[in-house]
Amino acid sequence: MTRLFLVCFACLAGPLYAADKDELFVASPLTEKRSFTPGIEGPACDAAGNLYVVNLKKNGDIAIIKPGGKPEVFVHLPGQSVGNGIVFDKKGNMYVADYTGHNVLKIDMKTKDISVFGHDHSMNQPNDLAIAPNGTIYASDPNWEKGTGQIWRVGDGGKMIRLADDMGTTNGIEVSPDGKTLYVNESVQRNVWAFAIQPDGSLGEKRLLKKFDDHGFDGMRCDVDGNLYITRYGKGTVVKLSPQGEVLKEIDVLGKQPSNICFGGPDGRTAYVTEVEHCRMVQFRVDKPGLAWKAGKGE
Repeated sequence: MTRLFLVCFACLAGPLYAADKDELFVASPLTEKRSFTPGIEGPACDAAGNLYVVNLKKNGDIAIIKPGGKPEVFVHLPGQSVGNGIVFDKKGNMYVADYTGHNVLKIDMKTKDISVFGHDHSMNQPNDLAIAPNGTIYASDPNWEKGTGQIWRVGDGGKMIRLADDMGTTNGIEVSPDGKTLYVNESVQRNVWAFAIQPDGSLGEKRLLKKFDDHGFDGMRCDVDGNLYITRYGKGTVVKLSPQGEVLKEIDVLGKQPSNICFGGPDGRTAYVTEVEHCRMVQFRVDKPGLAWKAGKGE
C-alpha cells in the first residue's frame, strides 16, 4: 500500500507487450514517468490481456491499458472510494479493495456497474486482495499508524469474516496454487507468513516463511509453481521466493518504491509492477506463467 497521494500528470504509455522478447528478469519501463498518481496500485490482467491499474489521473480512477495501447480511464469509483488491490474471478468480474470506504467492490466488466461486494466498518483499510482457486476472496487490512493488521475473508453474501487480528502491518496477500496455503506479508515487520487454510475456511497457526532484515514489503503474487514474487518497497526490487522460503532471485525494477505486481501478456510470463517513485508501470519477463493468468484462462 502506497502512503503518498500527490497528483502526477498523465503521460503516454509504451506497447503493453514491449518486454515479450527481452531477456528474463530484466525490467523496462511500460509507461512514461508520472503517467499515474503516487497512489498507483492494483495491478491485474483480465483474460483478454488488458492491464488494470488504479489511480491514473486522480485517486479513484481505475485505468485500463490494452495490448499495445496507452493508459486510459476505465471507470471512476463512486463517492470518495479509492482503490488499491484488484483481483478477477473466473467469470471475469473485477474486485477492488476500496480502502477509504472499508469495502470490497465488485465491478461488472460489461456494464461497468459498481456494487459493494463486502463491507465492515471495523476494517482499518482493505488493502490487497487474493482469490483462491475455489473463488474465495481474502483481504489484508493494515493499520499503518499502530503497526498492526488484520486478515479477512469474504464469506457468503459478502459477509466479511475476520480470520486474524493480531498481525503486524499486513499488506501483500496470496493463495498457493493448490488453495491450501494463504501467504501474508507484514511491511514494517518484514515477515512473510504462511497459514494453512482449513476446510471450514478458517486459518491454522501461522508459520514464518521468511524474515528479511531490511526494507519493506508491499504486494505479492504466485507463479504456477508456487514461487512468490514480492515487491520490496524502499529497495527497488522484486524478490522471487520459493514455497520453502528460499530467495531464488531479486530483480531491479528501476525505481525504489515498487508497490504491487501481477502477471499477464500473451503467455502469462510478463510481470507488471506498479512503481511509486516515478509514478509508472514497469515490466519484466519471467520463466513461468503467473497463477492468476492461468486461472483466468481456465487452465
